Amino acid sequence: MSAEPEKQGGSDVRRAARLSVAPMMDWTDRHCRYLHRLLSRRALLYSEMVTAPALVRGGALHLLDYNPEEHPVALQLGGSDPEELARAATLGEQAGYDQVDLNCGCPSDRVQSGTFGAVLMRSPELVADCVAAMREAVKIDVTVKCRIGVDEQEPRDVLPDFLEKISGAGCERVVIHARKAWLQGLSPKENRDIPPLDYEIVREMKRAFPQLHVSINGGITDLDTAEALLADGLDGVMIGRAAYHQPWDILANADARIYGEAVGPVSPEEAVQAMLPYIERHLASGGRLHQITRHMLGLFAGRPGARQWRRVLSEGATRDGAGPELVEEALSRVPAAA
Repeated sequence: MSAEPEKQGGSDVRRAARLSVAPMMDWTDRHCRYLHRLLSRRALLYSEMVTAPALVRGGALHLLDYNPEEHPVALQLGGSDPEELARAATLGEQAGYDQVDLNCGCPSDRVQSGTFGAVLMRSPELVADCVAAMREAVKIDVTVKCRIGVDEQEPRDVLPDFLEKISGAGCERVVIHARKAWLQGLSPKENRDIPPLDYEIVREMKRAFPQLHVSINGGITDLDTAEALLADGLDGVMIGRAAYHQPWDILANADARIYGEAVGPVSPEEAVQAMLPYIERHLASGGRLHQITRHMLGLFAGRPGARQWRRVLSEGATRDGAGPELVEEALSRVPAAA
């Protein structure tokens, strides 16, 4: 079977949102997304967070670059100024993104200082104003990714109010990271692990807001868990680090298991071969090999030869002149699958 990405103009982004790969800073760039699209034709892919000020004030439109093969693909924005977010959303729509998402979940100090991310959980009226301005500006879906609360907030008090306000402003789809964020005292990494998961409150929110498309995020590491959560009545599942570190395990069987399509999975070897022309084009345009191969290190996770695959790429891809032949050398270290 072909491992070439499928071009999906006019894709059904809501159906795609049954399974999505979380926006992750420094990870889910366009090279990463191209690889992920080789593995799943249906899953919804997200950009790294792009700040509205960078686009509107800084004119950094290169941050919107993506490959057409990535559709369906969502642009995640960071910001807190309704007018600025509306302009940034318009730029995203003009660039061809299928959806624009407002980040209300990132707990990093850098994000807080810009008055966006998880700190916005404290200002549901402002978030509603941002959503309303973006909805007025664009025709594509405007979504919100949030936490269940921050710091001393009681999630069962604040989350229903937050969802009521943003849905009243026109948000029809939300991704809820099923953990609180602690804005003081925990690092962003610790905020992904230490606050306890509360899947039940996300289920409660779906029951309380049946009109909302509710996706759940946080601690999901395999398709078995994803299928169970969908069977519980949730509309979508978002997977982050597991999809990055074990992309084949998560994405290659997703089209059959999550979307019910009668397709066999692309093998890791087929995905590597399909990446080679993409790598050649990137190098020809002045790019470096490691900018792509750093996202490919987990392709053979759990397979014999995975360590050799990672070692060859990690040690060689940053060298001057490194090219597709290094990828082929790394692939030769992986024994053929039984």
